[in-house]
Amino acid sequence: MKFAHFAHVWGKPGLTPAQRYHQLWRELELCDELGFDYGFCVEHHFRPDESWSSAPGLYAVGAGARTKRIRLGGMGHVVPLHHPLRLVEEIAVTDQMLDGRLEVGLVPGISPQNFPPFSADYKQRREITLEFVSFLRAAFTDAPSFSFEGKHHHFKNVKLAVNPVQRPHPPLWIETRDPATLEFCAREGINVGYFLVYPREEAAPRYRKYLEQWRAAGHKHKPHIAYSTVVYVDETDEKALSVALHDASQAYRGFFRDASSPEDLKAAQNEHAVMFDERGEPGAAEAMRNLLDPQWLLKNDRILIGSPETVAKKLKAYATEGVFDTFFGEFNFGNLAEDDLLRSIRLFGTEVIPRLKDFEPY
Repeated sequence: MKFAHFAHVWGKPGLTPAQRYHQLWRELELCDELGFDYGFCVEHHFRPDESWSSAPGLYAVGAGARTKRIRLGGMGHVVPLHHPLRLVEEIAVTDQMLDGRLEVGLVPGISPQNFPPFSADYKQRREITLEFVSFLRAAFTDAPSFSFEGKHHHFKNVKLAVNPVQRPHPPLWIETRDPATLEFCAREGINVGYFLVYPREEAAPRYRKYLEQWRAAGHKHKPHIAYSTVVYVDETDEKALSVALHDASQAYRGFFRDASSPEDLKAAQNEHAVMFDERGEPGAAEAMRNLLDPQWLLKNDRILIGSPETVAKKLKAYATEGVFDTFFGEFNFGNLAEDDLLRSIRLFGTEVIPRLKDFEPY
């Protein structure tokens, strides 16, 4: 298995954004020391009450200056919000600054409210994102120039000043559970992933099919499939639950915008749930309705809290059930004290990773 430190870079009461980033660098320095494979962040906008992470390239460069071996990147760049040339330039320069340690996550975006300020097309976001993969591959050329003519990207005789270190390009990821997008990713050799809201037992058939499609495409190596949730490790199960359960149950409170009362909050959760019901995903709808209920999260194994032995055992079972080989652990959530946060990361690195690093779920 592979292991990532995953950060929404939640805003923290009592910390300035600068202080929050210095805390993040301390987390990543420790992860680098302990042998984590990856460090990833999100790209979110316009929510000072939620995430302070709007620039994945800057995150990667800042983290890279403070680490030696961990691979870094955004998970992911919201492609339709960026000028495509500017984004490929940023990817290339970032990979150079990281000496070839960049991983590139690409996402179409979820929140409609992020699109109007960028004059971006929400309805065409998936098409724009998938076409960008071909554009990126065309742009990273050793030829004197490149041209590209697609439905959404049109360029003639352009030459980038800098190509990435990794050729033909850094590894690509698209976090998705959409069958058509999974088929595209399998064909194009792109890693994928999903989030705790989607039940693992419902996810498994889709990702098994993705693996079949990957093999049929003739790729010579295995893909990575990621799974993301909050994780907290302490000396005993009892201590871990007493320290972190409440904060873990509130980790994703920021998803529900403008909920100022319990009634507003329930209405916001139900609004999200209805969207998943309409997509034919009742398990995800149930999760959204219960995302802030600590007992529901524990009973349904949606969060990882416990001793190293418990977390390793559960994570192995999750990976087997959910068909993933890469764990995106959100270690910093809620109002965890930094001493507890760093102890959790250290215990995960020294006692959980060694138990699972040779385990191959597929």
